[in-house]
Amino acid sequence: MDTRGTRSIGAVTRRGVLRAGAAGAALLLAGRANLLEAQVGEDPPYLGATILQLQALMASGLTSRELTQAYLERIAQLNPLLGAVIETNPAAVSIAARFDSERRARRVRGPLHGIPVLVKDNIATDDQMQTTAGSLALVNSRVPADALIVARLRAAGAVILGKANLSEWANFRGLRPHGVLNGWSARGGFTRNPYVLDYDPAGSSSGSCVAAAANLCAAAVGTETAGSIVGPSGNNHVVGLKTSLGLVAQDGIIPFAHSQDGAGPVARTVHDVAILLGALRSPFGDAAKHVPSPPTDYTRFLRRGALRGARIGVDRRYFTPVFPGDADIIAVVEGALDVMRALGATVVDTDTGDASCYTADMFTVFFFEFKVQIADYLAGLGDTSMRTLADLIAFNLANCPREMKYFGQDLWKTSESTSGDLTDPLYLKARANCLELARKQGIDAALRDQRLDAIVAPSYSGAAQPAAVAGYPNISVPVGLRADGKPAGIWMYSGFLQEPRLLALAYALEQALPPRTTPQFLGAVPPEPPDAGICAGAADPPAQIPAGCTGSLRESGAGDMTGF
Repeated sequence: MDTRGTRSIGAVTRRGVLRAGAAGAALLLAGRANLLEAQVGEDPPYLGATILQLQALMASGLTSRELTQAYLERIAQLNPLLGAVIETNPAAVSIAARFDSERRARRVRGPLHGIPVLVKDNIATDDQMQTTAGSLALVNSRVPADALIVARLRAAGAVILGKANLSEWANFRGLRPHGVLNGWSARGGFTRNPYVLDYDPAGSSSGSCVAAAANLCAAAVGTETAGSIVGPSGNNHVVGLKTSLGLVAQDGIIPFAHSQDGAGPVARTVHDVAILLGALRSPFGDAAKHVPSPPTDYTRFLRRGALRGARIGVDRRYFTPVFPGDADIIAVVEGALDVMRALGATVVDTDTGDASCYTADMFTVFFFEFKVQIADYLAGLGDTSMRTLADLIAFNLANCPREMKYFGQDLWKTSESTSGDLTDPLYLKARANCLELARKQGIDAALRDQRLDAIVAPSYSGAAQPAAVAGYPNISVPVGLRADGKPAGIWMYSGFLQEPRLLALAYALEQALPPRTTPQFLGAVPPEPPDAGICAGAADPPAQIPAGCTGSLRESGAGDMTGF
């Protein structure tokens, strides 16, 4: 957990409780951490403000330095409970002060000027912070430069506040012998859901979403390969956008599978997500070819009447347990569909195909690409002996008690066993089948045949997979809380580079719903899961992903994780 020159913030420990003070300790020991009941300080009310509200406050006297310091104090207070932040930026306050000087000189870079933002710990920052994907294997390694999106955030005036915790290696290392284990990394420990502390925070961008939900930052950046933004956004009651493949640069982001990898914005409102997307936008590949100059200001697409006349498809398979829909979330989402109808949308059932038919191919793509692309990334690092996937596997074996207490590296072993050749016919066939079924016969066919503007599904279901495999955008919007206080969200996805349309539809729905409920920190921190026994000699065989259509994502081999 040691980090060079930073305030390292990670797993809940006795020292962490003491650092948090008596109020923080009361949170941890009481379990139910309602902020008013536990008397956790007097946080400035602006910590939950929108980006535009913060800009108005800074225009009238609040400084970015004060705002940044307030977020840092809230992180110090709540992070021992939530584990959402791996480390804070020791230069954050001085950076904020520089932006204050620019403001006094009447130079305001844009809506992100002086706004504190957290980025996921797989996004490179060339500063005093580390970039490790939550793994001890990359501690003290040196990145060659900021990730391109970090450079763009800095240029836009954002204060990089710190690094968010995540499911280690973006949830791609090993299947879980004891079920869901999202939001854990060896560096950062467990991330906890601020609405119900023992509820799955989902993964892998757990820290980014929990931090935004609990007002530990103004906004955050996550990454997704298959569900890692929309999954935790839905479970933590924030807005998260998985962007079209190629709209946001991958440069400087620890890879998983570049054919699906993408970074995206996370915030408390659709408007804030639109602002952040404008800064992150950095098209390459097909995205740059199709739209040489995508919008720089996505807020201009936001309008309350966007649902009037819209045609919304509902893929009902994700409203069933086998794909796997949560009945309590579905009930809340059905209410949101009624709101969409009341706003003038036509809601029709649609079918984007059986995602279990290409789950095995998706994993084949993951296995081939990760081996090659992680080696390419590691080659650019300094101050590390990690150069290949085999090196990482060996590190985990040598550091088993700290890295593999809860799960092993069966997925990595399977990846290492591939040819490492992205011209291998096995890889090419799997990738082609994914695109054929998820894109051409799936989302594209539904959008075209039924003249749909978007397709919707409940959060915490298998519906993240089609858009992710197709490389299409997907946005998660909070639609309410269940009776037990757990969040419910609706996911909306559409065709390639249809971010403007999705943001418009999401904004219209958001504006018609009751205001988003803030976290109440219900329940108690759960006990740690049992030791998987790997370090004591328990088997950690290569992963076996069932091939063919199973008719159920629960049986597809990925049922114990809710986002990659």
